[in-house]
Amino acid sequence: MPASASLQSLFEAFDQLTVLIVGDVMIDSYLWGKSTRLSPEAPVPIVNVLKSEKRLGGAANVALNVQALGATALLCSVIGDDQEGADLIRLLEEKQLSTDGIIRSPERITTVKQRILSGGQQLLRIDCEVESDLVEHENRHLLERFEQLLQQADVVIFQDYDKGVLNQQNIAELIALSQQKSIPTVVDPKKKNFLRYKGCTLFKPNLKELKEGLKVDFADANLEAFEEAASDLQKTLQTENILITLSERGVFCMANQAKTYIPAHLRTISDVSGAGDTVISIAAVCIALNLPLPLVAELSNLGGGLVCEQVGVVPLNKQSLYKEAVSCKILEKDKALKV
Repeated sequence: MPASASLQSLFEAFDQLTVLIVGDVMIDSYLWGKSTRLSPEAPVPIVNVLKSEKRLGGAANVALNVQALGATALLCSVIGDDQEGADLIRLLEEKQLSTDGIIRSPERITTVKQRILSGGQQLLRIDCEVESDLVEHENRHLLERFEQLLQQADVVIFQDYDKGVLNQQNIAELIALSQQKSIPTVVDPKKKNFLRYKGCTLFKPNLKELKEGLKVDFADANLEAFEEAASDLQKTLQTENILITLSERGVFCMANQAKTYIPAHLRTISDVSGAGDTVISIAAVCIALNLPLPLVAELSNLGGGLVCEQVGVVPLNKQSLYKEAVSCKILEKDKALKV
């Protein structure tokens, strides 16, 4: 059977999966305008508004990527009982994403990141957010809703943006619930809870997050120090699979002691926003299908690069990923540089 046929079967298998995403959801707000002069009030550009748009961001963008891959996405999060929360619910409904796992709390605000752009360049970003951990009753409701949705899931994504939905109190409980049902867990971490995800199936930081999370520093070209840090991370988290994104240098993965470097593909980079969301989405559906980690990393690397060619946070195009995977012949030969 030709490799393209095998790849087609793999992509069709994504359609049968249900992915539960738990973490921080937000709105990505964009204001496009034209700027031709500076303000007389301060040395800042004046932007005449041409267009504005609100998009799903954070864990909700991961849900969009999961949906784009053909799988069913279930979101579990806590947002504010405010106008922005109502906007987020409306955006989810417009994209035909379930809101069953969304909890609205009057004690929080809904995270909004507003970007102001002109001439294809981002001039300013304004964040409206809260970073405090969930209070006791919010934690309890999140765990209850998660456990209900877990009955349908083939894999769980922990999408952490340090906004407080995922915290020291609930992470271990959420992983334990998943382990009880033998459901794999993949993690896209941030700094605050970096070492809290013990026992997860796959842990996916970028290089900056690795250094910050382990409180280490080394030159990016120092592979010996880098691999030592990756090994330390694997031991500390007691996880078999580590996937580390390296920006323009591609990705690195380690399954037990087997290490693999996969170079990036040459692209015209427009915007790196949301690339990590795409990488974790692809990795999750691949882990759910029990694919070997180097293949998981290959597909994730391709997808992350593809979305960087678009401006703003946008979900992946499944057909584009398939065509790229066929073109790269990832099932026909091992292009990875193994150590």
